Parts: sequence; structure tokens; C-alpha cells
Amino acid sequence: MDIQEGIPLHKQISDWLRNQVNDGSLKKNEKLPSENELSDFFNVSRVTVRRALQTLENEQLIYRCQGVGSFVSDNRTHQSFTELKDFEEELSGAGLQASSKVISFKQEKVTPEICSYLGVKENAIVVKLERVRLGNGQPIAYDITWLPVFYGQLIDGYDLQETTLFKILENEFEIPVDNGCYRLEAAVADASLASQLEIEKHTPVLLINRISYTFGNKPVYFQKRYYRNDRMIFEIRTERRNSDVKKQNLTAVSKLHSSVNI
Repeated sequence: MDIQEGIPLHKQISDWLRNQVNDGSLKKNEKLPSENELSDFFNVSRVTVRRALQTLENEQLIYRCQGVGSFVSDNRTHQSFTELKDFEEELSGAGLQASSKVISFKQEKVTPEICSYLGVKENAIVVKLERVRLGNGQPIAYDITWLPVFYGQLIDGYDLQETTLFKILENEFEIPVDNGCYRLEAAVADASLASQLEIEKHTPVLLINRISYTFGNKPVYFQKRYYRNDRMIFEIRTERRNSDVKKQNLTAVSKLHSSVNI
């Protein structure tokens, strides 16, 4: 790439990388060169490279995995499990407008499965909410949410097409959604689910079972959410705990601190 005068370097780099993606030189999900490699290639600082990559990430042209690198986007929204988010927060980072289509909102007798998740008595009445979740008006997920009657009555009457349960509970009633537990499964769309998500019957989908809690680990709701896997992908970053290498590194750091103190 020939550097041009009068044009910010970060823009020239982002334009060059964008062209590489658009002409197919960089394929979907292909890893980009590292920041160091790009810095050497363009003979610029890593700060300049980082700014160029941020531009492409904001455009959803690439996505970045912390500690791994940057990859060409495959047009799916990429989300992380490092933070508990509601649906609107999930999509806002991808530049998509979240909304919902309410399918049903009713009370029903709790099943044994839901009873165990919500910590309510057998045969208790719970509120069941079914929604199609949309991104820029297109179906991304379908979820079924069960709430204890107390929380269900609080959200009754609110516009569930344009707002989320988190927002209602936290902003209107000062009930914080403090933490959650996720379980991921592979599933296949039946005729009803396929119709709601506008996909073919028997299409594989990603099912996330989620319990969300307020303070004191009190369950606020249990939810089954089915994601179209062609429009959403989740990333999990983990660390190896108590590995020998980690112990050695900690020992080395400890010795270094001791020598400095001396």
C-alpha cells in the first residue's frame, strides 16, 4: 500500500483492509495479521493500527477476540458471555435496533421443571411470556420466559415490544438483575418455531436456557431462548486455572517482587 499525504494513516489502513475483505482476499472468519505484523507492514505505530481495526469493528466488518486476534466477520452478530446483558444490549453493540413481537402473555400453572428453576411451590401460578426478538425488524431469536407472579404483575401493562424486562425492573422498580446462569444446547426448530423465526423446519438453532437473579440469588425469571445460528454467534473466553505454567509464572512474579523489595 502506498501511503498518501493528507489522509490520516488509520483511515488508509482501514480502507486497505476493507478492500481486502470486499475483493475476497480476506475470507469470512479468516484471522487478520496481528497488530504487530500490521504495524511492521505499514510502518506505523500499534496505536494507529488499533484505531483502524476499531473502525472496521464498528462497521461490523471484523470482530475481535481478546487475546486471540481479529477475524473477518461472517455477518453474524458476535456476543460474549463475560457480562450479563438483555437483548437490547446484545444488539446495540452490533449496531442493530432491538424490538420484540409479543406472541402471548398469560398466567399458567407451573410445571415441575419451571418450579425448580424459579423456586416456587408446586402447582403455583406463574406468568409466561413468549416473544419473537427482532434486530432491525428481522427475527433473530424466539424466547419463552417464566416469571413468579410478583414480577409478572410488575411488567404487566408495559410496552414489551420496545423495552426489556431488565429495563422495566431496574429503571421502574429499582429491582437489579444482579447475575445469571446460562446453559447452552443444540436444538432443532419444529414447525411452530421455524415459522416464528422464518427458517426451514428442522433447521439447527442455538438454545440458551437462562436464569436471572436479583440480590440474594432470588430468581427473577427463567428463560428459554432459541437463536437463529445464521444471525448470532457467542464467544467465550476462558483461562486455565491452577495450571503448572500459571503456578510457575506466579512464583516468578513473587520472586521478582521479593528482589525488588530487598
